[in-house]
Amino acid sequence: MFKKKLLAVAMSFAFVLGISGCSKANTSTENATSTDSVTTSTEASTSSELAKEMVKVEAVDDNYRNYYEIFVRSFYDSDGDHIGDLKGVTEKLDYLADLGINGIWFMPVTQSTTYHKYDVVDYKSIDREYGTMEDFDELMEEAHKRGIRVIIDLVINHTSSQHEWFKTACEYLKGIGDGEPSVEECKYFGYYNFSKEKVNGTYYKVPGTEWYYEGSFWSEMPDLNLKNETLMAEIKEIADFWMEHGVDGFRMDAALHFEEGDVASNTKILNDLFTYCKEKNPNFYMVSEIWSDQSTIAAYYASLTPSMFNFAVSGGEGPIVKAGRGKYSAEKFVNTMVKSEETYSKENPDFIDAPFLSNHDQPRVANNLNGKTDDMKYAGGLLLSMGGSPFVYYGEEIGMASSGQKDENKRLPMLWSKDDTTGITNAPTGADKVEQTVDGVDKQTEDEKSLFNYYKKALKIRNENPEIARGKTTIVEKLTKDDQAAIIRTWDDKKIAVIYNTDDVPFEMDLQGTELENLKVVDSLTLDGSEVELNGTKITLPARSIIYLK
Repeated sequence: MFKKKLLAVAMSFAFVLGISGCSKANTSTENATSTDSVTTSTEASTSSELAKEMVKVEAVDDNYRNYYEIFVRSFYDSDGDHIGDLKGVTEKLDYLADLGINGIWFMPVTQSTTYHKYDVVDYKSIDREYGTMEDFDELMEEAHKRGIRVIIDLVINHTSSQHEWFKTACEYLKGIGDGEPSVEECKYFGYYNFSKEKVNGTYYKVPGTEWYYEGSFWSEMPDLNLKNETLMAEIKEIADFWMEHGVDGFRMDAALHFEEGDVASNTKILNDLFTYCKEKNPNFYMVSEIWSDQSTIAAYYASLTPSMFNFAVSGGEGPIVKAGRGKYSAEKFVNTMVKSEETYSKENPDFIDAPFLSNHDQPRVANNLNGKTDDMKYAGGLLLSMGGSPFVYYGEEIGMASSGQKDENKRLPMLWSKDDTTGITNAPTGADKVEQTVDGVDKQTEDEKSLFNYYKKALKIRNENPEIARGKTTIVEKLTKDDQAAIIRTWDDKKIAVIYNTDDVPFEMDLQGTELENLKVVDSLTLDGSEVELNGTKITLPARSIIYLK
């Protein structure tokens, strides 16, 4: 009983005080009647000591989050059919909360015809492989109990060719023959981009007619015409549906392609939808996929929506991963961070950066770093030291690998264990057999020096120091040169300093005469888990380390 009570108190304080981002929790025991619910004086004393320790964590409940991207099909199977499902995610919420995650992004969960589910058949549904709407509601309730906010993919660039809107529009075109189509007769004709001519290679024939339709990604994913006001009103109803089911925000798929090459139209679409949702939920969050360079991403911040995925710093050749492998200096890294802040804030002063290492469309970071654990640790540490809301792709925290460029190989089953197959899913149809050389979650949680526990510590530091995510960055020029760099993040009159050593060898840094001179080390990320201490004003930075001072 004692251990269970202590664990319950620890979890309660963790959620209240910010480990999961919650600001309030109900810890009342007024209605306790059983002897198991009575806290002894010894338990109360221990709980009080634990509370004092936990109170160091500051609660900030806003849209700065540590997000975890989940492909439900490959995450955890709850019913033995070897396909991941929503109940499986619910079973693993404590795992995510313990890791330090307080936000989840779900790849599409709506009914579709494919394994990836980016071809939506019904926007107001849960795919039958994943469960029911009741399962989703339970998941949302349990996530919110843990202070975890949830965003889902909203795929509005296109639908499935099996969506009723598209099927109805095609049947209408067949029925009118050589007649002139009218949106008054069939509103769905206006929902898509139909043409009497094949505009380019992304246009496909409507069978049985002389008409073509646009499908920029695939013939079975016809593009929507988002300039159509009736369609946009329907999309807002879809947004209402998911917000009523507790969703906290949307990840806007393919926002760069709503209207090809038309930044003004695309930013207006994002702004209109975000403004609508925010009026319903003041805490509503949106992050958009703008897979492009920094200047293009900046142009989309003119939408005044909170976040764009920062593709400019991410991926296999991005500054984060390159610094992780020792091919990008600390000086360049901090300058890149500052440039991102300056560039994006000019368009939206309230932007929330969304950096990441890899996602479901890219080779995993393990492949980009040749499976080297130390490189993966450092890349993860760099990511989680950045401002904004970082996104971690499921399995990244244990070093899962992908294979080649095939999408199915980038979305392989989560490796909970190599010995226990409980909950482990089948690979997506078409995936190659890829052997995971790393230990599963079960072994890595027990290994203090594992990649998992490095991530866990990095997330703990981030949650305990809200300035990391929210602060404005200034570079300490006197301490920044080549493989060593120092920055200060300032937020709400609070400051935290971060020192980086990207070199493979230790480096002694003297803080005398700088803004860091009177600060103390509050935490550190080192490859071997060793602690870092100040000796007067001098500090020895271990190889590829990140040091936090206040």
